[in-house]
Amino acid sequence: MEQPALIGQPSPEARELVKRLLDRGLHVSFAESCTGGLCAAGLVSVPGASAVFEGGAVCYSERLKTQLLGVPAELIASAGVVSQEVALAMALGARALTGAQVAAGITGYAGPDGGDGLPAGTVCFGFLCGERQMCLTRHFPGDRARVRCAAALTVYRELCGMLDSPLSGGKE
Repeated sequence: MEQPALIGQPSPEARELVKRLLDRGLHVSFAESCTGGLCAAGLVSVPGASAVFEGGAVCYSERLKTQLLGVPAELIASAGVVSQEVALAMALGARALTGAQVAAGITGYAGPDGGDGLPAGTVCFGFLCGERQMCLTRHFPGDRARVRCAAALTVYRELCGMLDSPLSGGKE
């Protein structure tokens, strides 16, 4: 299986997300953990991304998730650092930092090991689009690079899906 190129040549998914954000006059931000900035890097490889990408934060440690993104330490302790609840709190933190109307939080175990009873390849996502919130958990096979790439592509696809919803807001 060929690994998708996220850096350099833009992926079709990243291109589509930029197009949909531009069409709606919206901005996006990311709070990334296991993807380590790959979502941002893949998006800014698209010409014109500067019109829609506010920025984001790579917060690998629990300390930074709490200090920079405002994820409550109690939430990390109770739900687990890799959980839908923490992913959503990360997305809310990215929105608070940047003011973007659309945001994603990504946390997971890229491998080779998992943790907290979760296998490697487990990734949790939190998405915000206007007032809408959505969370999901996925398990991706493969090595670290494949898991991280699959997670970034999932972010682009899921945000595109949320933007297609009539409840996503934006300038109509």
